[in-house]
Amino acid sequence: MSELPMTRPPVVVVTGLSGAGLSTALKALEDLGYEAVDNLRLSLLTHLVEQASDRPLAIGIDSRTRDFSADAVGAELDRLRKATGRTVSLLFMEASDEALQRRYTETRRPHPLATDRPVPDGIARERGLLWSLRDNADVVVDTTQLSIHDVRRLLGGHFRLDTAPSLHVFVTSFSFRHGVPREADLVFDVRFLDNPHWVPDLRPLTGNDPPVGAFIEKDGDFAAFFDNLTRLLAPLLPRYLNEGKRYLTIAVGCTGGRHRSVFVANRLAAWLQTQGSRVGVAHRELDRSGVSPEPAHVVNRETR
Repeated sequence: MSELPMTRPPVVVVTGLSGAGLSTALKALEDLGYEAVDNLRLSLLTHLVEQASDRPLAIGIDSRTRDFSADAVGAELDRLRKATGRTVSLLFMEASDEALQRRYTETRRPHPLATDRPVPDGIARERGLLWSLRDNADVVVDTTQLSIHDVRRLLGGHFRLDTAPSLHVFVTSFSFRHGVPREADLVFDVRFLDNPHWVPDLRPLTGNDPPVGAFIEKDGDFAAFFDNLTRLLAPLLPRYLNEGKRYLTIAVGCTGGRHRSVFVANRLAAWLQTQGSRVGVAHRELDRSGVSPEPAHVVNRETR
């Protein structure tokens, strides 16, 4: 969805499933410079936006709200965009049923839509109430496998208050064995490359180590693959930016998520930096195992 020119401070309306991180999202947006208001009655939305016309706003509206309905939220957002001329984005936070149920079990709190019934009943009811908002959201963040740090990174990429538009690309390696990252926009499978796991001296190392990289580069198909990968991405990056997309997640996967995907993700992040993109890189399985994810030639931070 193309963004309107940000001549006036933007508005982000945060909604989604209870337990999926709505409060975390509002706090992250507040840290980015938005004025955050939680659990606002829908009837007060337009009044608030008009009164705070000089400030970026992050507004939480969800199923706890007294006058909440998905259709009413959608209609109000349409009116708000037309009446104020501000960029009004809808952020939807979600997670899997299993993750939501686990979070409620750990906190021992009842679901707001099932105070006298089992948590799964409340989750199912809320999904039914919110499905149309989810389908029409500008940004959907699935927090099933995300840490608070991951959520903050994603929202910073999508909603940073920059004066000049730019594309921030986040590259992550992962193991197909543990599932594809839900936040990924583009996924590339490098399991066809020779696997260092089967070389005893390389097995305990990772794709951050030069001997592993040298082994992968000797694969006769690597050079052609990487050249084709960059040739595919080069024309896509400016098109994403022209369409208003400010944050792109590229996931590179292999079997274990420790060797081939790590090396290719590092190499891809380094190439993206040469294209002028803001780049962040991380390695999901190395982060989980406690192995340092910092590659030698790409800083694991936002860079220009």
